[in-house]
Amino acid sequence: MQPNKTIWITGASSGIGEACAYLFAREKCNLILTATRADRLAVVQQECIRLGARCEILPYDLSDLIHMDVLTDKAIALFGNMDIAFLNAGISQRSTTLETSAWVDEKIMQVNFFAPMQIAKRLLPAMIAQGGGTIAVTSSISGKFGFPLRSAYAASKFALYGFFETVQAEYYNDRIRVVMVCPGRIQTNISYNALEADGKKHGRMDEGQEKGITAEKAARKIVKAIKKQKPEVLVGGSELLMVYIKRFLPALSRRLARRIKPV
Repeated sequence: MQPNKTIWITGASSGIGEACAYLFAREKCNLILTATRADRLAVVQQECIRLGARCEILPYDLSDLIHMDVLTDKAIALFGNMDIAFLNAGISQRSTTLETSAWVDEKIMQVNFFAPMQIAKRLLPAMIAQGGGTIAVTSSISGKFGFPLRSAYAASKFALYGFFETVQAEYYNDRIRVVMVCPGRIQTNISYNALEADGKKHGRMDEGQEKGITAEKAARKIVKAIKKQKPEVLVGGSELLMVYIKRFLPALSRRLARRIKPV
């Protein structure tokens, strides 16, 4: 990648976002990092600077949709352009459909779907005016098939596919490229921060996730896909087989989904 490309990463304080930030930093990119925790984000910023990047941070809670346009305008203004936006931030769930509070459903949809949708709609005119750009979005294999204890989470990830595939179809000739990032089980904090039925944090790493690939390994594959502007990249281990089972053997995938241990 050419030096001085401007890249905005949300969910950049840990996990996939942090690991991708370090890879881009080594290529002397201009980085903008967003996450809820300002203290942790500052630590990642200093490491990115040490690795050779120009790096600014914009701490923000993406469940606050009211000031999202202001946040996006600030991100564009920091370096004067936006080549790549990696909309990676998200929050997961660990509760059945009926026991989940409505406000938990709403928060998951706000962070996972409405925030990236609103950011993208604000970014697109600037990207089109500059001659193009790349929007990478973190979905999930839960955006491919329903999964126990993930009703709102799966809904938000399904919605990302519908919205951003439409964006790609509408603005392809304007040199806008969309990369759908579809992780399986990755060793990150997503299960620690997942919301239970009453909104409390799950507070532990799930057994299946603990056996997943590292965030660093996932980041290498994701960054490569973003550079090549691949329409979709599947990231994970053997659990990715479910994506192909759903595609070619949908009846079998439904039976398997009912049997999967969800945590």
